[in-house]
Amino acid sequence: MFSLLSYNTFGIDVKAARFIEYHSVEEFGRFIAKGCLDGNFLHIGSGSNLLFTQDYDGTILHSCIKGIDLLDEDDGSVILKVGAGEIWDDFVAYCVQHGWYGAENLSLIPGEVGASAVQNIGAYGVEVKDLIVSVETVDNSGELHTYSKDECIYSYRNSLFKRSENKKIFVTAVVYRLGKHEHFMLDYGAIRRELSNVGTLDLKSVREAVISIRRSKLPDPKVVGNAGSFFINPIVTSTQFSVLQRKYPEIPFYKLLDGTVKIPAGWMIDQCGWKGKSLGRAGVYAKQALVLVNLGGAEGKDIIALSDAVRHSVRQKFGIDIHSEVNII
Repeated sequence: MFSLLSYNTFGIDVKAARFIEYHSVEEFGRFIAKGCLDGNFLHIGSGSNLLFTQDYDGTILHSCIKGIDLLDEDDGSVILKVGAGEIWDDFVAYCVQHGWYGAENLSLIPGEVGASAVQNIGAYGVEVKDLIVSVETVDNSGELHTYSKDECIYSYRNSLFKRSENKKIFVTAVVYRLGKHEHFMLDYGAIRRELSNVGTLDLKSVREAVISIRRSKLPDPKVVGNAGSFFINPIVTSTQFSVLQRKYPEIPFYKLLDGTVKIPAGWMIDQCGWKGKSLGRAGVYAKQALVLVNLGGAEGKDIIALSDAVRHSVRQKFGIDIHSEVNII
């Protein structure tokens, strides 16, 4: 049995029957030829979006495919191919260092490049789909396929790759387009306020502002086990929102282009009195109600029990069912 304690940021002490890391598509093909994927298998990244509820009786796969390659460049942009095993924030830092615009608002999001394309990660008004050109994959039979961005069917924290029927498709590399001309997204969250005392507005200062905001609200998983935001911000119709706003005039919201409205799940959880509260060995983080934390020695079932209790409270008070952003195994 292989311990997964270092492969999930919740710090849940579970084990897998087998663990395989591969460094190239060719090496992955050799594992397939040996029958290593016969039976149950699960492909993971750095485990920053996983909650294990029990030992895994199968094979855990992990990509170590690295590399950042410049594929094309013109006066306005660059196109980069990035290995799925690269750490996402290292890639963001690389873009900032080279003066390429687009990824800076996604600074300090945990996880790996492959997961960015699966989850459609996002923060402060930017989603990674805004940068993606294509996604290269391999499936459990060794067949290669490249998906265009449109084929990935991206939506809020969702993609083609999250569908249950596509769990046998694994991302090997992601191709991104970054801009060369100054362009910032500063009107979402507290970025502009964080930048108010900055002398020079540039990629470095925006990245530092985003990192400062995230560190002020989110616990370091090396210190407190967590998977970042546990819940997805719900999206409701304009009619539903009007009803809620009449009852709760102070409710924060973000109007989307299709006329629907996104409501911060963290605000609703806070209004239900959960912020800073605990249930057994699991708790709601005191600085950000979207985050559930392992208070020490928690099992997956403890986090689930807390999640269920929080969801019930939100449903009772607001009539909205919030859902987990974290993949529960």
